[in-house]
Formats: sequence, C-alpha cells, structure tokens
Amino acid sequence: MDRRERWAEPVEALRAALDGRQAEMWTALPGIVQSFDPAAMTVSVQPAVAGRISDEAGKAASVDLPILPDVPVVFPGGGGFALTFPVAAGDECLVVFASRCIDAWWQSGGVGEPMEPRMHDLSDGFALVGVRSQPHRLSPAVHTGNTQLRADDGSAYVEITPGGAVTAVGPSSVTVRSGGSITLDAPRIVIKGLLSMQSQGGGATTATLAGSLNATGDVTASNISLNSHTHPGDSGGTTGGPQ
Repeated sequence: MDRRERWAEPVEALRAALDGRQAEMWTALPGIVQSFDPAAMTVSVQPAVAGRISDEAGKAASVDLPILPDVPVVFPGGGGFALTFPVAAGDECLVVFASRCIDAWWQSGGVGEPMEPRMHDLSDGFALVGVRSQPHRLSPAVHTGNTQLRADDGSAYVEITPGGAVTAVGPSSVTVRSGGSITLDAPRIVIKGLLSMQSQGGGATTATLAGSLNATGDVTASNISLNSHTHPGDSGGTTGGPQ
C-alpha cells in the first residue's frame, strides 16, 4: 500500500489508491525471448522493463519481472495461409496483455467463459516478435520505397516496387519447386548465365521448342558442332563444313 493512502488529505489518498490500482493493470511490455516451442507456437519471455516494489517504509527498489511462460506468438495468417519465421532466444518482442483470462480460448478455441476472473494479468499475453530496440535495428535500414521480405543483413530478399516489379535475390541459391508445372509467361524472358536442364533424377531430359531457335554462337549436340561438323562424301572422304 502507498503511504499516501493513509494521509488525512482525501484527494491525495484517492490519487494514491488509483495509482496503485493502475500499476496492477498490465497492457503491453517489450520483452526478450528466452525459448521457443514451434509445435505449440509459444515463447517464454523475460519482460525488458523492470518492476518496482516498495517496503513498509516506502523505500522503492527495482526487480526483474518474472519470466512469462507459454506466450502465444502472433504469426500473420488467414484464409488457410500463414507467414511463419523462426524465433530464436534473444529476439525482441512486444507482449500485449488481454483484458481477461485467455486460458480457455488458448486450450480449446471458440467462445467460452474465462477460467479465472483475473484482468490485465501477466499470464495473458500475446507476443509480437519483430519490435526492435536501437541496438538491434536493421542494418541496412528499412527500404523507404519498396516492400521487402528480407534477411536481417539484407543479403537475401523478395522485393515489390510501387510500379509492380518483383525481385527475388539469394546470395547462394534460389529454388522454385512444383509437383505439377511451372509457367514463365512474359513477352520477353532473359536468362543470364549458364542454362542446364536435367530430369528430376538428375539425368538427361528432353526439351521441346515450338517455333524457331536462333543462336548467335555454336550449337553442340552429342559433342558434334553445328558450325563445324562434316558428313561422309559421296566419293569418299568428308564434306566441307556447313555454309
């Protein structure tokens, strides 16, 4: 109890009582992830803001708030789809506290009665992973013009510009896999680099082209050059190269 609540001044005593009640209402706190359970989609979180306690003499001291266990992680999703990402110990997050007990909802889903009458309690948080303190801000900084799904260091990303251009960058590799077919549909397709075609097992495969094939260099099939190959002559010997 705040010592001011014992004062003869009713306004100050009421203010102290309201301050004490407000101090028990948890709304949101930054936190640091201690562990992640990917199956349950929950984290344990150490609140990053210390609490304050007062002894009987009114002397205040700072204490670490307790670690919050089994905090549901908010992954964006809906309509049968979800955006997921790994969560690691040390990641920063914002824990938002529900106004009522969430235990029944968390265990069974749907609408139900709260299992306990608690309100704005530390036990009823949701973790929004991705909030960052200044020592952990992104570098390079957030792109101010384009939307990106990126690695923290910016080495890999998928980017969409306001003009509708989409770019995918991977410093080591980019893989597109389909159990059916992949269609590239554009008026012009440019491939920069060596083009290698293999079957799913890694062996030879067949390429089918509808239309003409124009090559500015040589074309080789089974080690036979299109530019310099010869044929057996009618009277012995070989023919000259292609014209």
